[in-house]
Amino acid sequence: MEDELKKRIAVFRYGVIADFVGGRILSRGEMKRLIRDKCVRKWQIPGSSRSSISESTIKEWTALYRASGNKLESLYPKGRRDRGKSRAIQQETAQGLLALRKELPELTLPVFMSEAKQRKIILPGMEVTYSTLYRFLQTEGLLKKPASMPEDRRRFEAEYPNDLWQSDVMHGPYVEEEGKQRKTYLIAFIDDMSRLAVYGEFYHRENLKSFLDALRKALKMRGIPRKLYVDNGPAFRSHHLQHTCASLGIALINSRPYQPEGKGKIERWFRTVRESFLSTADAKTLDKLNESFNKWLTTYNNTSHSITKEEPIKRFASHIECIRAASGDMEDHFRKSSGRTVAKDRTIALQGRLYEAPVELTGKKVNLLYHEHDPARVEILYEGRTYGFAVMLDVNVNCRIKRGRDSLEIQGNNKDRYKGGKLFNDKDREDKGQ
Repeated sequence: MEDELKKRIAVFRYGVIADFVGGRILSRGEMKRLIRDKCVRKWQIPGSSRSSISESTIKEWTALYRASGNKLESLYPKGRRDRGKSRAIQQETAQGLLALRKELPELTLPVFMSEAKQRKIILPGMEVTYSTLYRFLQTEGLLKKPASMPEDRRRFEAEYPNDLWQSDVMHGPYVEEEGKQRKTYLIAFIDDMSRLAVYGEFYHRENLKSFLDALRKALKMRGIPRKLYVDNGPAFRSHHLQHTCASLGIALINSRPYQPEGKGKIERWFRTVRESFLSTADAKTLDKLNESFNKWLTTYNNTSHSITKEEPIKRFASHIECIRAASGDMEDHFRKSSGRTVAKDRTIALQGRLYEAPVELTGKKVNLLYHEHDPARVEILYEGRTYGFAVMLDVNVNCRIKRGRDSLEIQGNNKDRYKGGKLFNDKDREDKGQ
């Protein structure tokens, strides 16, 4: 199984058990109700055609996560015991069934299976049961849905600060940038319980990079929330964001498509921004716009809210003991992940640069963790074990290294540049006092 799929599965499993491991104490009755609700719900499980989860599975994931000290890696799937054996529906058959269902969406299941057999999509001797076909089509969202019922919408409010943040993006004004007019976008976070504007900043782009930058600053300023409720756009559904939130112990919740009502609080706050800030803002550049916005944000957080009748900052601080502070290694959770195979000359290519890996990883597929803005710190992982930071390739130094089968001999005055099987550059030597 690919590393990326394992991460997606682990993030999904954390989303299922987040209510039980988020630090909130649940009564026995409330826990049973939550488990029952999750068992009857239909899920889209990464890498699986199943759509339901049993109570024992939920309890098993919860126990694994707690036993590991709340490490996301504990939720990675183990290798399949039936590796090498065929699944109920082969990939080629699945593609044919999908095409047939899209062509004939109204057919009942028995008629659909009969048609699939007649067209040789399901070959003679192939065992595909009605239940298997039902689960497959249900997972793909290709079963006919019953008549829709009215949505049961209820007003809600989180019990404590940082229980739930709402976040979204608002179109901002045009500002001048290098002699041109450029569009801006406001990325903001609202604490559901206190209505505190946790953080907000205008950016030139509405993309994942901008959102992660705003999220990082929000966490440093106000601590780590237990849940983050966001839109259903591409940036909010990225695997990078999902993995970052899960590793920080944040349950990422995406709103349903075309259902903005769930984010009512931040939508209402955006209206306040338009009426109270943008209507009077006269900023010509992005920096000036954000400078003015920060001043307005301070005023807003210290003004009594029309619903709570309290100042957001005071209401947020009233339960300061519930807030999880950001840890010192928080930046590591925002690193990107990329799989690479170490070449025969021990090199790894990443972002247009070449790095050297330890010789024992030659030919192995490794995982690289890195920040795009910091090419000097690329961590190498193999089978869950770290091999430190990759060294940028220096072909001139390598030219002076004589390679042997059992040992490496260093020529001339460069003996101290290769120690313990690891190549050091001049900066490393200065840092280590060598």
